[in-house]
Amino acid sequence: MTDDKIVLTGIKPTGIPHLGNYVGALKPLIELANNNKTYIFIADLHALNTIKDPKLIKQYSYEIAALMVALGLNLDNAVLFRQSDITEVYQLSNFLMNVTPKGLMNRAHSYKAIVEKNTAAGVDVDSGVNMGLYTYPVLMAADILLYGADIVPVGADQKQHVEFARDIAGYFNNIYGETFRLPEPVIGKETGLVPGLDGRKMSKSYDNTIPLFASESELKKKIMRIITDSKTPEESKNPDESTIFQLYSHFASKQEIEQFRQMFVNGGMGYGTAKTMLFDKINAVLSEPRKEYERLMANKAELDAILKDGAERAKLVAEKTIARVKKAMLG
Repeated sequence: MTDDKIVLTGIKPTGIPHLGNYVGALKPLIELANNNKTYIFIADLHALNTIKDPKLIKQYSYEIAALMVALGLNLDNAVLFRQSDITEVYQLSNFLMNVTPKGLMNRAHSYKAIVEKNTAAGVDVDSGVNMGLYTYPVLMAADILLYGADIVPVGADQKQHVEFARDIAGYFNNIYGETFRLPEPVIGKETGLVPGLDGRKMSKSYDNTIPLFASESELKKKIMRIITDSKTPEESKNPDESTIFQLYSHFASKQEIEQFRQMFVNGGMGYGTAKTMLFDKINAVLSEPRKEYERLMANKAELDAILKDGAERAKLVAEKTIARVKKAMLG
């Protein structure tokens, strides 16, 4: 990726991410942001659809800010801010409503999923649907288009959001002339399955996660709960079928991974020893970021200053975009 490309992504504040989120999304994002002009917004407006407690949203927003900085986000390249601090995003979302077909919203995955669920249950198709959820893709488009993003890193299941932003930008440009860039979704490299404690994909819905910044004692307790087979220490074990090995491979060097693989294959190592080695490796990688995270969470004023600076930098671009849109639409 070239340095003149603008990268944008949002992180919804819904609680501390787990190790699967770190491996699959956060670590690659940090690496990308440290080499490219990047806007990272804490998507507190999007969180309103599911979280109704303002204190919780505020707390979760602080957690995301502290987490990103603790993981090494370069704040010279990256602009980190709260979505709600940029009033221009509300304005742009409203402007975009006037060029967005209702049919496009009907095709949104999140809306269709609720309609299908309601239909199966025999209730009104729009039961439980508020306009925040229904118009979610328009606000997402405003997030993307406001900053002239070229690249939007997303998971495969979120690709539609960027495609909708391209569609909406196209509708606008066709009516009012070339105003918006058309962003490109970038699907992250396949990191392989990040298994949870029970061997299934690590997911909050399975209740099998390891929180990213769990304390040392909690981290060790979680790792010791990893489900294994009944093979004895003397027996050879298949590392590719082991949750312990798969987790280790996401945090260790190539040489360490190969050595660990041989210990599995050769036999003579019990699962208790393997779990201890996994704990030591993950703890070594996350120990310093965890300390920095805890320091930042104890210093909210520092986080406020970081987010205020990010908002000011983001608004410089947002204001210019809104000025262009107003001129195009209102004369």
